[in-house]
Amino acid sequence: MTASLATVAQKRPDPSGAQQWWVLTTRLIAPTLRNGEVAVGVVVSVAATASLYIPLNRLMDGPDLGMSSYAQYLLPLIVLQAIAFASISTAFRAATDSVKGINRRFQSLPIASLTPLAARIAASVYRCAIGLVVALGCGYAIGFRFHRGPMAIAVFCLLVMLTGLALAFLADTIGANSRNPASTAQWLLLPQLIFGFLSVGIQPLHRFPGWIQPVVDNQPISRVVYAMQALAGDSQPGVPPITWSVLAPALAWVVGMIAVTLPWAITVYRRRS
Repeated sequence: MTASLATVAQKRPDPSGAQQWWVLTTRLIAPTLRNGEVAVGVVVSVAATASLYIPLNRLMDGPDLGMSSYAQYLLPLIVLQAIAFASISTAFRAATDSVKGINRRFQSLPIASLTPLAARIAASVYRCAIGLVVALGCGYAIGFRFHRGPMAIAVFCLLVMLTGLALAFLADTIGANSRNPASTAQWLLLPQLIFGFLSVGIQPLHRFPGWIQPVVDNQPISRVVYAMQALAGDSQPGVPPITWSVLAPALAWVVGMIAVTLPWAITVYRRRS
């Protein structure tokens, strides 16, 4: 009998940390293809593009815009709105896992303590990638084009995904601290709207009232938009060249957010688990 039990124990699978991470990540990604979450993300990007571009195109376009078209100007904000929506989904999932005690159940299993957190972040990056592709498709539909070659396009996409990663850590931390998943998602819409509409992504800095221009100019979305516009380029020479003076502030904001939110997310997850 003892030998039989020992044989069973020896045959018990011992998955690696990477395999455990992949299983938990698949647990989060697979349902999105069945429950309509991906479709909702596509609809949200299309709706955001239409709701911003259609009413504002003629109003915002003009010689002082500094670009060939409002579509070329607006695209970075459309992309950032798409990945912000992905971060809201991350917060909702983190809050749901926390409220239902799923995190505590994971802690009782023989898996690395941070594997569930890593899986949720990976699923958020997956949503960000979908949002980026759909937003670029919407941008191309209204007239946006890249003008600075494959390397600039790659850096553009990398900057977007790093921004999505930073938002994912922040959203997961907020969600893990929440006791109401639905209200968490609703509250996260507010800063998304405030920072989005009070940024240079919606109109040039000089069109804002003078008293708020310093805030608009230096807030994170504006700095990321500046970098994205430079990387995308334009058919007219009004867009600034790709320089460190343009890219560094955006990278500083994004890397700074990750440096702050990553240890915060780990601490919160371990405490709530």
